[in-house]
Amino acid sequence: MVNKVERKIPVYMKESQTIIELNQIIQKYDAEILLKKNVNGSLIEANLKSFLGLINLRLHDGDEILVECIGEDAAEALNEVELFLSKG
Repeated sequence: MVNKVERKIPVYMKESQTIIELNQIIQKYDAEILLKKNVNGSLIEANLKSFLGLINLRLHDGDEILVECIGEDAAEALNEVELFLSKG
């Protein structure tokens, strides 16, 4: 059975943090990790393992995103993403 977990997360990153660092951290997980953000009424979705998708997402402090993880280690991946994005 494939696990699927999701959670809304507020984004509070330190200035020294980059989304590229997060991309590198989550590479150890097999789970598919999707970030979803509402931008002017449109839902933008990006795979966290895709640099281009992350660039298009344009995360800023105070954004609220939905993180969806699908896979065997989905819960662990979600916790790692939340920890990184909420360090502010």
